[in-house]
Amino acid sequence: MSVTIRFCGAARTVTGSCYLFETKGKRFLVDCGLFQGHKTLKELNYGAFPFRPSEIDAVLLTHAHIDHCGLLPKLVREGFKGRILATRGTIDLCSYMLPDAGSIQEAEVMMLNRRNAARGKPEVSPIYTQADAIATLSSFYPVDYQSWVNVLPGVRARFWNAGHLLGSASIEIEIDGEGRSSSALRLLASGDIGPDGKLLQPDPEAPTHFDYVICESTYGDRVREPTSPKLRHERLAAEVNAAAAARGALVIPAFAVERTQELIVDLIDLMEKGTIPSAPIFLDSPLAIRATEVFRRHAADLDEDVDVERLLASPHLRFTETVEESKAIAKLNGFHIIIAASGMCDAGRIRHHLKRWLCRSTGTVLLVGYQANGTLGRFLEEGAKAVRIMGEEVRVKAKIRRIDDYSGHADAGELTRWITERRPIDRGLFLAHGEETAIAALAERLGGGVLPAAKIFQPLLDDVYELTAPVPTALDGKHRRRLEPESVVKLDWHNEMSKLLLDINASVEAAADERARSVIIRRLRRALDDNGNGNGAHAARR
Repeated sequence: MSVTIRFCGAARTVTGSCYLFETKGKRFLVDCGLFQGHKTLKELNYGAFPFRPSEIDAVLLTHAHIDHCGLLPKLVREGFKGRILATRGTIDLCSYMLPDAGSIQEAEVMMLNRRNAARGKPEVSPIYTQADAIATLSSFYPVDYQSWVNVLPGVRARFWNAGHLLGSASIEIEIDGEGRSSSALRLLASGDIGPDGKLLQPDPEAPTHFDYVICESTYGDRVREPTSPKLRHERLAAEVNAAAAARGALVIPAFAVERTQELIVDLIDLMEKGTIPSAPIFLDSPLAIRATEVFRRHAADLDEDVDVERLLASPHLRFTETVEESKAIAKLNGFHIIIAASGMCDAGRIRHHLKRWLCRSTGTVLLVGYQANGTLGRFLEEGAKAVRIMGEEVRVKAKIRRIDDYSGHADAGELTRWITERRPIDRGLFLAHGEETAIAALAERLGGGVLPAAKIFQPLLDDVYELTAPVPTALDGKHRRRLEPESVVKLDWHNEMSKLLLDINASVEAAADERARSVIIRRLRRALDDNGNGNGAHAARR
């Protein structure tokens, strides 16, 4: 029997989660997520899958975040006809998230095609449409936590609460190649592991003793400050009160699912206690509004110490569902709170609010989640003085703040403990779903006594491993790579171009006079001509 795994996403990057398993002529996926980050990476969403969708027999879905489920409509549209197995919470969230993703893609491609028409460029098509996403929902099949389900002949799975998100799961998989359960290959795909003491969610669960574990490593190089409900409230209150003192908007880019609902619960609780000033909280995301309704329906599955249903029905909370309602927020001055997607600032309505408030010293932007490399959120987090939003330069005068108390991911210490509790891990641990530095740091931490370094693997995008040998064997997959490793981990030329344009504008504006500005422009033209890119017109003008 041969069993192989191919890392089709989330390898040296935190998005695009997708692992392909092949055994005895059968193929199944764990997750099928959208790539996010720099444009070179996102272009993978438009390209062909590294497999034939019609040959995939089933999908096991860990949870409803778009970087784990966001390419399922494309998979179905291109020929997948099997079942997508997921918990009921995940299915309920996907019933809103996937159609919303299709709608966003259609709207953004429409805007892009208007610009392309003006530039004489060809039209492009969305990755999939809202109709594709709606059609995908009929492929979902609900599973219960901690109950075995037959996936394919010789393959069964069991879902365990990962403590990351409503419905999130780590998935235990047994592949029985000889027809005897005692000879089954035992694997665990972590999904995204929630931190200890996460608001609304229980601590993560999973069994022990596996041949292989595939574990996320998003925060493999970070250890957060200790937290508790009291400390979390104090840190959030300090940020809100500082923003209120500045008399501008507090803009919070937040993932529409879970992070948004956690923030709303805490903000309203603090307002009711008088710890922060009462102010309207605008939830400016149709998806987040629908997701909030899902959380209300699943209130019994959430933290019993939090009155979720009551807090989410507070009069302080204002839903802005239509475009007109969203635009009306821009008429407000003074302190108010805006929560909008996306959490990494790269799509959705948050970009319009950032264009309005980043250039104002009275504004505050509060980052509450992971910001992937190459995203607008990462540039803000790293202290950019100017950014480009929808093709326009925006100077950053607002205060950029962040807190880690609402992170949905376990930090390095928590991941180490979670992996330790899965032992024995007989053959190998694959570290995925993390940037290169995070994976390397977690591997070093684990190699100090949790597992031998020889059993810890750091796969690259499209790497293939044979799993039935005593030690996993890397198969030659270079000819299959869609991107070279450096193209995955480094910022691409689109990011460099945006930074160059910002630097040029800053240099020209800072020049002493008209003559100094002309000198800068002439030097730039000369550099272009010297590089062989001059078109003759430049020389004619000199």
